[in-house]
Amino acid sequence: MLDNALEVIQKYKMFNSGDIVGVAVSGGSDSMALLHFLNSNREKFDIEVIAIHVNHNTRENDYRDQEFVASYCREHGIRFYKFKIEALAIAKKKGQTIEEACREGRYGVFESLKTRQIIDKLAIAHHQADQAETILMHILRGTGLNGAGGMNFVRDNYYVRPFLSTSKFDVMQYVYENQIPYVEDETNHTNIFARNLLRNKILPELRLVWPNVDQALVDFGAICREDDNYINSMVDLGGLIVNENMVKIPLTYFVYPKPIISRMLYAAFDKLGVNSDIERKHIQLIIALAKTAPNGAKLDLPKECRAFKEYEYITIVRSKPKMVVDTQWQFKKGVTKIADFGKIKIKSTKERTPQLGMLLVDLDKIPEGAVWRMRKEGDVIQKFGGGTKTLKAYLVDKKVPQRIRDMTPVLAFGNDILIVAGVDISSKVKVDQNSKNIALVQYISEN
Repeated sequence: MLDNALEVIQKYKMFNSGDIVGVAVSGGSDSMALLHFLNSNREKFDIEVIAIHVNHNTRENDYRDQEFVASYCREHGIRFYKFKIEALAIAKKKGQTIEEACREGRYGVFESLKTRQIIDKLAIAHHQADQAETILMHILRGTGLNGAGGMNFVRDNYYVRPFLSTSKFDVMQYVYENQIPYVEDETNHTNIFARNLLRNKILPELRLVWPNVDQALVDFGAICREDDNYINSMVDLGGLIVNENMVKIPLTYFVYPKPIISRMLYAAFDKLGVNSDIERKHIQLIIALAKTAPNGAKLDLPKECRAFKEYEYITIVRSKPKMVVDTQWQFKKGVTKIADFGKIKIKSTKERTPQLGMLLVDLDKIPEGAVWRMRKEGDVIQKFGGGTKTLKAYLVDKKVPQRIRDMTPVLAFGNDILIVAGVDISSKVKVDQNSKNIALVQYISEN
């Protein structure tokens, strides 16, 4: 039984000999079928099967489901791991739907199991009807080829879906023939959730007119994946500048055809770990920002993201940093932590040539009482070569993006700016032939 699932496992080489395979088990019919199926075939694939249950703490019956899975595993000698997340609290804190919060929390657990090397693969019981629902939902949300391709059989060489080409009918037949117990989640029949509305109302109506609608959607998704994979092979991401919460894309990339640009932008969001709410309309807005907006223009996006047009780049930033008001930090050698923004490292040196990413200063020229702070109205800086300029105009000349001008620490003595962290120094603290007390200043920004 379920020969097609066996074929899928072999075709996509889902498991390696000796793998520890975690099965995401809710207690429902699909996940219980997958747990039974993999456990029954563990010797064939030379794997160990363990059950992973996540209690989302959103229903009165959550603990019943948890105990049901635990009892089944005890009875059949299957190692069992249980986890609890506070999905309602996550949803409230992040302004998400309960569906989104459950998924984020659940996959957070799955990722931690991978990071801690507790399991090698995570098997999920999505089947053909789930694939059809996913494809239709993505189309209705305005996705491109990527979303219309649906779920992958294998993702990140970690998430595997052995049942993805198996019909719901075949899964249920397997359940009945093997007398596999399961529990019903009463929320599956509540159409307030988008996926449940598709599953319980829209797709059943479509099947009355087009009985083969599930297979048609799945076939369409396969075509989309093939086309999308080919176009993605044409995309060059070498020019993207990436750090933990920011991606910079050269404006010159926006001369490429739209299919290339859109995939480049989706890749940027992937690198930020944000893509579930990014739709085609957002991609179009970013393209318009790049092509027609003035320098300094910005765009609010889902998941606490913003896009900025900054000189030669479109910069996509995840989350807005907290602002510091009237906070000062003493100037000292060593490390100074600038809360929410980064840290400044100052170390003595005998070098007289700045190193990459560092500023060279004469410590003896820094007056007592100088402090690190954020810029203020009236700040000025003395340029190399003479002359004084307002700090605002100076930062514009240095092409410091507007969004980070108020987030860049400066070393100030009154309104006299001596160092702009990570950017430049005043001529007042420059190293000359008489300098003896020299230091390198490095700013490591979190923004």
